[in-house]
Amino acid sequence: MWSDRRLIDLFQIELPILLAPMAGSMDVELAIAVAKAGGLGSLPCAMLDAAKAREQMKEFRTHSQAKVNLNFFCHTPPELSNAREARWRERLAPYYRELGIDPAAPVPTSMRLPFNEAFCALVEEMNPGVVSFHFGLPEESLLKRVQAAGCAVVSSATTVAEARWLEAKGTDAVIAQGFEAGGHRGSFSGSPGAGMVGTMALVPQIADAVRLPVIASGGIADGRGLAAAFALGASGAQLGTAFLGCPEATISPLYRARLRSAVDDGTELTRAFTGRPARALLNRYITEMADSEPLEFPLQGSLVGPLWQLPSEEARTAFMPVWAGQAASLIRELPAGQLVDELVRQAQSILGASA
Repeated sequence: MWSDRRLIDLFQIELPILLAPMAGSMDVELAIAVAKAGGLGSLPCAMLDAAKAREQMKEFRTHSQAKVNLNFFCHTPPELSNAREARWRERLAPYYRELGIDPAAPVPTSMRLPFNEAFCALVEEMNPGVVSFHFGLPEESLLKRVQAAGCAVVSSATTVAEARWLEAKGTDAVIAQGFEAGGHRGSFSGSPGAGMVGTMALVPQIADAVRLPVIASGGIADGRGLAAAFALGASGAQLGTAFLGCPEATISPLYRARLRSAVDDGTELTRAFTGRPARALLNRYITEMADSEPLEFPLQGSLVGPLWQLPSEEARTAFMPVWAGQAASLIRELPAGQLVDELVRQAQSILGASA
């Protein structure tokens, strides 16, 4: 039923469905479930060190020998600035006082590590089969080692120019990340907020511009979206928010409750949480911090983090990030394997009827 099998053949999977790597919202259990259902499972490593990532990879291998996507960030580590940090502490001080947090208390360092030597050695050791990057690609020497390890390399593009650059650098497939996608934008050229193009417009333009398989991402939450991805020229689709309704996702009960009340216009692209544009459900913090000048990614998350750990559910609702795409209201609370089956059934019904 799949008119373009390039992605299926590249990843040696049964179905052209990729689980988006969602750091902080999933772990190996969800990756295993998607892999067993015939899609490509993913393990987000952006908030792990190499040792923890190795543990998850080993756990995955006890349940599946399928290829799995290890995902890494490729941001440039920021330069520390006491002056900039002091300004942000001053900006957040009213919230700290309101919520009973000591403004002078030390805050933990934000655990978002870029791809480095230790992660590269992990890839060479564990041979996951697929390695994906967000915010561009790592330095050339590390990229060549990943390729020499026999892994397919994938990265996100939010513009045609980014997709062409990724092709020139030797990636094997491109994720066309539309404006609708939840979580962090994968933009890496120009402004961190560049690439505000919707999935329906972006996918066919990237498909026309590169020879690589294109993976549609952003606003896809059911079989209709998967079928549309193929109609637009993609070889498959990457879904993230859709899988947050699954019991295998590791999100909190409060996070789940907020997703159940999601509406079509209830998300916002904001830099207020981490310093880089990321889509989340609207709350008080996003609204009130809309005009703030962000710190370099990921420094801001360290200062904002204490606002997310409050005992009061009302306070957490007002301040914590609930990463979600614009199609969050389409979420179905199904086990991951059953969700994959439903996606395929619906998409094939549409594609078969149009053939």
